[in-house]
Amino acid sequence: MSEKNIADNRKAFHDYFILEKFEAGVSLLGTEVKSIRAGKINLKDSYVQVKNQELFLVGAHISPYEAGNRFNADPMRVRKLLMHKNEIIRLYSRVKQDGLTIVPTRCYFKEGKVKIEIALAKGKAKYDKRDSVAKKDAERDIAGALKARSKRPDD
Repeated sequence: MSEKNIADNRKAFHDYFILEKFEAGVSLLGTEVKSIRAGKINLKDSYVQVKNQELFLVGAHISPYEAGNRFNADPMRVRKLLMHKNEIIRLYSRVKQDGLTIVPTRCYFKEGKVKIEIALAKGKAKYDKRDSVAKKDAERDIAGALKARSKRPDD
């Protein structure tokens, strides 16, 4: 399986605890696919909504394709996500029962088709965000110190 990563939603990892990940297809127009191939997709403030046992990607921005002229669609339009019905029902029940949300975490090509990785997520409180930032800073400092130490010639 060849996967080519297109876009990541790093903000989702900052704002949420990711519990479980799923793969979904996306219903797109031709010019949107061409624009995604050029890497012009932004998942930053997007989320997934469940309506009538169907999933919809809301808030994802796909820039208009430069050569698309009148065939370009609205960059912020709501796009349908494609998953099996039983998976959608399972996701919806977890969202309703546990108060979780569904967020897109990344967009990628898999065997020539655009896929969106969505995740069941639980929101982080402000102190959780501070903890994760402090932990990341500490890991970065340690890695930098180890790298600097390994470059120093032995005395």
